[in-house]
Amino acid sequence: MLEDAIEKAINAGYDIFISGMAVGVDVWAAEIVSDKKKDNKDIKLICALPHPNFEKNRSECEKVRYEKILKSADEVKTISEHYFRSCYQKRNCWMVDNSSLVIAAFDGKKGGTKNTIDYARRKGRKIDNIFEIGE
Repeated sequence: MLEDAIEKAINAGYDIFISGMAVGVDVWAAEIVSDKKKDNKDIKLICALPHPNFEKNRSECEKVRYEKILKSADEVKTISEHYFRSCYQKRNCWMVDNSSLVIAAFDGKKGGTKNTIDYARRKGRKIDNIFEIGE
């Protein structure tokens, strides 16, 4: 579903993708975009990191994936100079502020993804939630 949503966005003319690089959907999306870049030189990947050393507590396997993605990125943007409680939400707002479409895997539960979706709605961004049929 995630790859289909990214492909649909590419077919609609989107060519710059931003990933927050969190373990899970963010990393999967970044890997898909990195793969798509091989066949389409117009596609760009921006990795938005909430703070330096964001990957510090990941497993060795996840760190390897993370570094591989960063090397394939066209830009790596660190949003905050250091960790603080709301630096993740600051990163999420930066991503929304610099996007016109948000591709999400939102299951309706409270948390960072919900806050980001709510912010994107307030900002009038188009949202493609792969968990919702017909959106």
